[in-house]
Amino acid sequence: MKIVCIAGFAPITKNPPESAKLYRDTLGLPLKAQDDYLSMDNYAGAKHFGVWPLRMAAQSCFGTDTWPPHLAEPTATIEFELADVDAVKAAVEEMKKNGQKFVHEARLEPWGQTVARFVSPEGLLVGLSYAPWLHQ
Repeated sequence: MKIVCIAGFAPITKNPPESAKLYRDTLGLPLKAQDDYLSMDNYAGAKHFGVWPLRMAAQSCFGTDTWPPHLAEPTATIEFELADVDAVKAAVEEMKKNGQKFVHEARLEPWGQTVARFVSPEGLLVGLSYAPWLHQ
């Protein structure tokens, strides 16, 4: 597998208003709101930074608003960008052969990103991703 870049990083929050106060209001980051999700793209040094509510992470991974109790709740997510959709699928297969378990395998999200996710030993929600807009 060949990682192209870190596609994005986002703390995962149980308290979106408090996180918005810190990142947007106190730190002054130019975060734009999309429902409770705050994000910015192409900020110096980062392709994407977001503040992701835990319920939205659970919805994206499991189709429910609650994180499953058998998995540790993640406090952040990091996504590693790959060259294309086939590279994401190949990376998943490679990692599965080495024993990695996935929260979900490669799939197309409603916003156009193909991503597969797993939880790291540190409790990060890790994505292997292809976001077409990062390759334009």
